[in-house]
Amino acid sequence: MKEVTAAIILKDNKILIAQRAPDDKLAGKWEFPGGKIEPSETPQECLKREIREELDVEIEVLDFFGESIYTYHSGTIQLMAFWCKLISGDLKLKVHNEIAWVNHNELDLYDFAPADIPLVEKLKGGSN
Repeated sequence: MKEVTAAIILKDNKILIAQRAPDDKLAGKWEFPGGKIEPSETPQECLKREIREELDVEIEVLDFFGESIYTYHSGTIQLMAFWCKLISGDLKLKVHNEIAWVNHNELDLYDFAPADIPLVEKLKGGSN
């Protein structure tokens, strides 16, 4: 099982979501940004690195939010999500097609990757 991280980045009560690029396996699907944990990396270190690589910003990783386990054709992933806060930098799209800041009640308007859906449901429920 692949261990993957996701950042629930909040700003002004809005959540950052990102749309996968057209050449990606899940092209057009929305997700919480993050990525695969490298050997000898903690989930928190992974999130900081991935967000720096994908969006060119620095974040602070806060509390654990929740997890989702999902089996794609390519294998099973364990998606671990953490609350995060932007520290510095301006968001730049390096691997995503688009990003959006949304309220939790707007999450239903976006077509999320299957592994992210349980996290969306938890956010919509307002449970932290």
